[in-house]
Amino acid sequence: MFSEKDLEKIKAGKKKWSEVTLAKTLSKAPEKKVKTTWSGIPVETLYTPAEIAGLDYESKLGYPGEYPYTRGVQPNMFRGRFWTMRQYAGFGSAKETNARYRYLLGQGQTGLSVAFHLPTQAGYDSDHPLSMGEVGKVGAAIDHIGDMRILFDQIPLDKVTTSMTVNAAATVLLAMYLSVASEQGASWDKVGGTIQNDVLKEIICRGQYIYPPKPTMRLTVDLIEFCQKNVPTWNTISISGYHIRESGSTAAQEIAFTIADGIAYAEACAARGIPVDSFAPRLSFFFNAFTDVLEEVAKFRAARRVWAKIMKDRFKAKDPRSMMLRYHVQTGGVTLTAQQPLNNIVRVALQTLATVLGGNQSLHTNSYDEALCLPTQGAVTVALRTQQIVAEESGACVTVDPLAGSYYVEYLTDKIEAEVEDYIKKIDAMGGTLTAIEQGYIQKEIQNSAYLFQKSIDSGERAYVGVNKYIMEEPPVTDLLRVDMKVGEEKAAELKQWRAKRDKAAWQKALDKLREVSKTDANVMPTVIEAVKAGATVGEVCDVWREIFGQYRPKEFIS
Repeated sequence: MFSEKDLEKIKAGKKKWSEVTLAKTLSKAPEKKVKTTWSGIPVETLYTPAEIAGLDYESKLGYPGEYPYTRGVQPNMFRGRFWTMRQYAGFGSAKETNARYRYLLGQGQTGLSVAFHLPTQAGYDSDHPLSMGEVGKVGAAIDHIGDMRILFDQIPLDKVTTSMTVNAAATVLLAMYLSVASEQGASWDKVGGTIQNDVLKEIICRGQYIYPPKPTMRLTVDLIEFCQKNVPTWNTISISGYHIRESGSTAAQEIAFTIADGIAYAEACAARGIPVDSFAPRLSFFFNAFTDVLEEVAKFRAARRVWAKIMKDRFKAKDPRSMMLRYHVQTGGVTLTAQQPLNNIVRVALQTLATVLGGNQSLHTNSYDEALCLPTQGAVTVALRTQQIVAEESGACVTVDPLAGSYYVEYLTDKIEAEVEDYIKKIDAMGGTLTAIEQGYIQKEIQNSAYLFQKSIDSGERAYVGVNKYIMEEPPVTDLLRVDMKVGEEKAAELKQWRAKRDKAAWQKALDKLREVSKTDANVMPTVIEAVKAGATVGEVCDVWREIFGQYRPKEFIS
């Protein structure tokens, strides 16, 4: 972008400025202690064209909607339409959650995002002994197709897109969702949305896995293959870095380990014989947004560029859509504080701005009270309004990739890209993502980063407003949302009635068929759909696979 002569002149000018103008100021007032991004990348006082001397516009940036997609996956991005405002919600019963969904849709939300309670995510019914005390606590209790009907009562599934956060039990929940869509008269080619279906990150950091990696990958690919043939607009997997970041990773690690998981899923699909350009356009990603605005913008831009190169060069994709990294973002849950919770409104607003400047496709904004309880209706309204204000009032959407060309942002983008590619090379050298996970490499890298970040907070090196700086006495917070423990008792009674009323012969036949099909190489999805239609519960289907595949118990890794 600049000639060698120009760059030498700029370098000389910066050196003179540093030794004279800056030095004079520093002699009177030293700079503050922290001189890194949130992820620990060293930050200089000033950036000039010299720091991005190797930036080639055509190969590194290009144009929005064109390879390498650094500047966005759509030509005009938010000038055409805003991202999908998809608030993640679910608590208590299906009926309570349905009421929250209809409220949010009435307030201008443009997509749904289902939070399932932990027993559903772990493949247990609400009356299982391990479900005790967890029913409806951090998501909706969905045990069978009847619950799914209530969850989407008066919500047309061919008009509203839905994201479902479930992984090990993904095939069962999607089978229920598609069955309810059919009951509504919705054609599957009109049903849109996303299912997370990403168990590798569960093994890495979140813990909601059930089966060993190999059969888990088989179920994951079965879902991808089935939807590729039958539900063409459905995003068959949401490869998630969100939980990796929540566990303590840096921004570069979040992208690197997520893309490494993406490579593993793409390789598994290719091994099945599915052509890359038939499954890759429906792969989607899920990232976090922290409060360091410019680092987050650079992270998103680098992620698009890395994924585009991998799909083009490694997987030989030809369809431009296969090279587009499309992603959902959730603002950083771990950044929220119980201390001075109203401060979280500002944090979420900054994270929203970072997400939008980075070029997302959909977004969930956390509520300010989530460090204390499930979001109250007032708090979730503020969270949704935060997105709407950024969209309609901030000016961030009037042009595409508005921070492109910033010396600092382009430097950070290149820096994060280089770190990501270095991690991927290391993982490839180990034999791939599954091997890196089995050896504990990815887990240890995250643990080490989490330790260093927490150490910087505990020592006061990095300020955390309301936590280690600007602390104040506060009265106890009131009016918190609490899920009644009676939900568990009510669900157990309802399940007893459900099992008594279903056609036992049809139910048994469907589960027997699922057991036999699961022992072959055939795709399980059609049989799972038959089973849930016959009244099989989430726990019953997952128990069939526990019997066949066994349960995964990861090794203990000590840093």
